[in-house]
Amino acid sequence: MKISAAVVPSTRAPFEIREIEVDAPRHNEVQVKLAGTGVCHTDAIVRDGWMPYTMPAVLGHEGSGIVISVGEDVTSVQPGDHVVLAPAYCGHCDQCLTGHPSYCRNSSTYNSKGSRVDGSTAFTDDGAPVSSHFFGQSSFASVTNTYENNVVKVPEHLPLELLGPLGCGIQTGAGAILNVLKPPAGATLAIFGTGAVGCAAMLAAIAVGVTTIIMIDIVDSRLEFAKQLGATHTINSRDTDPVEAVKSITAGRGVEYALDTTGNKSVFGQLLGVVAPHGHAGLVGAAAFGSEVGIDIGLFLITGVTLSAILEGDSVPQVFIPRLIALYEAGRFPFDKLIKTYEFASINEAFADSASGDTLKPVLVY
Repeated sequence: MKISAAVVPSTRAPFEIREIEVDAPRHNEVQVKLAGTGVCHTDAIVRDGWMPYTMPAVLGHEGSGIVISVGEDVTSVQPGDHVVLAPAYCGHCDQCLTGHPSYCRNSSTYNSKGSRVDGSTAFTDDGAPVSSHFFGQSSFASVTNTYENNVVKVPEHLPLELLGPLGCGIQTGAGAILNVLKPPAGATLAIFGTGAVGCAAMLAAIAVGVTTIIMIDIVDSRLEFAKQLGATHTINSRDTDPVEAVKSITAGRGVEYALDTTGNKSVFGQLLGVVAPHGHAGLVGAAAFGSEVGIDIGLFLITGVTLSAILEGDSVPQVFIPRLIALYEAGRFPFDKLIKTYEFASINEAFADSASGDTLKPVLVY
């Protein structure tokens, strides 16, 4: 089938809209006509070579759309179903079986190989292979093939084109709060970064009754928007030492919970500095491989602080995404306020606006 796709021809090159071919879904695959797909920082760092990937490639991993056909072994969805696409996982390793598919032992094979497990690609361009199955889906395409494990069925009355980011960015921020840090009502929380992931974490914290939420960034407009969404305090860390500011807000104690969504090395030290003794800090921001930061082990030991590295919100997408949708429908998780839509052909503009901070969560619509 001929489709339209945004292809990265080589590392650090802009996306090119091309007509390419997608093959038929295999026995365990679902073919989806995309309604929309989110733009994520991870797509940008793979495009730019922070992580090795075979080019040319179709990236994209926050897709939503309608099932148009299924492989012979697929039983959970059928043509016509509305679905959100999440990262892939094998479903049979110890991590998958214990409810942690984000840490699937076969994750690289399913998500970052640039092909199916057997080495074939779903896409070709004039007969030449184009890398597919990025995060199991490669959703920067009008039609794509994805594994059954990637697919989460969603209610048909919802705005389908807006739901894709639930599969990655929104799930990552919200899951960090709801699945890992688990702050109780009345807790204190600091979040570094007011992008889509940080704001999703903030919205989740508000939903469970966290009463002191300190948002930290270097962009005043984003900080103001975070306050409009419900942040109780904001700190511009370009102008103010965030560690001292957080301690001032909390009467010298520090916060019970903290989350870094930036992946910035300098922020990592600040993250540990704002947490009160026996508090819990989480790290979700992606950094380039090889990024290192020093920790005073002796000081870290006596604080009793727990540090969790969190992938994809440590969630089971088929369980967690419906819960986020339930909160959204109840008016308690308005993630749609983070989204700005772009026509698919404007993909490079969407990435530029995301990089500059002009848009929190761009979503491409088809």
